[in-house]
Amino acid sequence: MSLPRAPDRLSDEMAQALGHAVAGFGFLEEALKRAIFSLTRQGLSQDADDAALQKWLRRMEEIADDSLGTLIDSFVAAIGRARIDDRHLLAEALTEIRLKRNLLCHASWRPADQPGYWHPTFINTRGERYPDDMNARDIRDIHAATLRVARRVVSIMRATGIDGEWAGHDEED
Repeated sequence: MSLPRAPDRLSDEMAQALGHAVAGFGFLEEALKRAIFSLTRQGLSQDADDAALQKWLRRMEEIADDSLGTLIDSFVAAIGRARIDDRHLLAEALTEIRLKRNLLCHASWRPADQPGYWHPTFINTRGERYPDDMNARDIRDIHAATLRVARRVVSIMRATGIDGEWAGHDEED
């Protein structure tokens, strides 16, 4: 099959579902950044020397540009150190979201044989193709799962008692 001159226009329902899913991934990224800030700040002792504090602040600045995958890795490490009870389940859910995010954000979409379904043309880093057609309901389910996990991440952040801010955060925004 040759590459079309332009992508097929997604149905409005599918485009809306994809847009909301991508926005959900962005919210999860923000939640992860804030939770990493809180968890790692909590682990920094009150009498930390200037060098340790500066190192931590530099890392918080770097987090602002981290990708979702790197944020997930950092968060999973932080919840491991904090001994969060459901950390293994949360890590599994985050890994699944990482894969779905890569699929939804990087696929080229082609109409499937069944009306209302689309096929994401995507090959992952292991050379695997995504085999299934998807519809807007499938995408909405991914969005809902992402928001459930994001709420859990936010609850962990809030439980530290430390506001989840990071270097460069402006109160007036």
